[in-house]
Amino acid sequence: MSRVLIIGSGISGLTCAIECASRGNHVILVSPFPSERSQSVLAAGGINAVMNPDGEDSIKQHIEDTLKGGCYIAGEKAVTGLCTSAPEIVSWLESLGTVFSRDNDGKIATRAFGGQSFPRTHFSGTATGKQIVTALVMEARRLEGFGFIERRFWTDFYSGLIRDGVCYGAMLYSEATRNVEAVTADAVVIATGGQNALFGKTTGSTQCDGYVAGKLFMQGAELKNLEFIQYHPTTIVTEQKKMLVSEAARGEGGRLFYEEDGKRVYFMEDKFGPKGNLMPRDIVSRCIHETGRQVYLDVSFLGKDKIRKRIPEIYDLCLKYKGLDITKTPVPVVPSVHFFMGGFAVDLHHRTNIKNLYAIGECASMYHGANRLGGNSLLAAIYSGKTAACDLCGRKTDAPDFSSEVKTENEKLEQKRKSESRFPVMYVRGLLADTVNSSLGIVREKGELENGISSVDYYLSIADKINYDRSELEYFNYSLEGILTLAKAVLISASARQESRGAHIRSDFDDQSEEYRAATVISYDGGAFRTRLTGEDDYEG
Repeated sequence: MSRVLIIGSGISGLTCAIECASRGNHVILVSPFPSERSQSVLAAGGINAVMNPDGEDSIKQHIEDTLKGGCYIAGEKAVTGLCTSAPEIVSWLESLGTVFSRDNDGKIATRAFGGQSFPRTHFSGTATGKQIVTALVMEARRLEGFGFIERRFWTDFYSGLIRDGVCYGAMLYSEATRNVEAVTADAVVIATGGQNALFGKTTGSTQCDGYVAGKLFMQGAELKNLEFIQYHPTTIVTEQKKMLVSEAARGEGGRLFYEEDGKRVYFMEDKFGPKGNLMPRDIVSRCIHETGRQVYLDVSFLGKDKIRKRIPEIYDLCLKYKGLDITKTPVPVVPSVHFFMGGFAVDLHHRTNIKNLYAIGECASMYHGANRLGGNSLLAAIYSGKTAACDLCGRKTDAPDFSSEVKTENEKLEQKRKSESRFPVMYVRGLLADTVNSSLGIVREKGELENGISSVDYYLSIADKINYDRSELEYFNYSLEGILTLAKAVLISASARQESRGAHIRSDFDDQSEEYRAATVISYDGGAFRTRLTGEDDYEG
């Protein structure tokens, strides 16, 4: 029996925990909040799968659409495994109690999403993530009742227990005890999502701040494709965040337009034909950016009954946050940071270059290449969780004594609590968000990227001088350096890729280059950042 430590309890973490526990292993599932508060519940549109391969659609076409959408830098072996397993994954979710919407024949309903040759996105209204999380939580609780899963909430990752390129567990921080403790394991799985907090307001949860990736990067873990950041083309702006208007609205027939001389210009249809509104997200976002105008999304012509039945959450969202009745009025939308194709560099089994350390879900870079297709994120979260579990189960590792390291880190925290300076931590994080947004927009260029790197270097120079803020969780105080280091890695990766591909658009390198038809891997060694190119399927750490 292996002892498995999983950091993150969203859909990928829950899936991995269930799969490991079902094989008789002991799982410790760690997160600051319950799964019901994870970003996974925000996943709206659906999950892709070809459930009827004898029809017009095929698994082969799903593979090709995924590779094409990712601009052919995702690994073909990885994508083939993902798409081939999709029907079985949807059936598994149903068996756990996930409730999918049905068509008139009683089959799981499908809708069209961007970049798809055929409609293959299965959904639960526009709350698919909530449905899946609910089903997985119930199964995890069942296994917890048998003693196979131990859930530890209100607990944060502090650092990896790593020696000589081997991970033996993690240091965890408890806000209750205000101390760090060592938790050893035969394998550690990172399932912490993307890097939303780098940008401040996004469509995602600020719980996903990239700290774990940044800290483990500093400890030797390699990262990959950080420059590929997906802007979702349709969001509404609120005081707190950018609220996602799901691609489901366009999948049901919604049309994008801007106004000129009192007339509507359906610019996506003018440029790409009748299916223009369902081009891949990077293309739609870039086209909106190029209009230089306020763009609107119209679904009113669908009729109130269809809107309330097929996309009720979008109706409620727009009414609550913008006071707009989408059965009568178009919605003003803007592109916003939504998904991170980059993350930990992993092989086909989701192993990182650190032995016994795995990464799954959005924090792992594997299936999406330069741009993710809508409906593939939930699929990848579940598939990666299962894939890692299959590989790590059965591992046994004798951990050395880490008591001296734990003592040192607790002493550092105590010293930090006494610090005084004019640099409050949340002020620096706000500066970082301003810097990242100005440097890593939909379109980037050399000067802005270099300015961003210079600014982050300055923030790093004061990171150990920040004012300890007792009004904030201590996590915010100790996590700053890791987040800043990750931000610098993202900027360096974007600067290193001197081409435009997918979600990475350079105004100074407007075309794709065969030289860069590969993944960008970045490593960290004593403060030095190094990048190299490699094939996705070829990565071995």
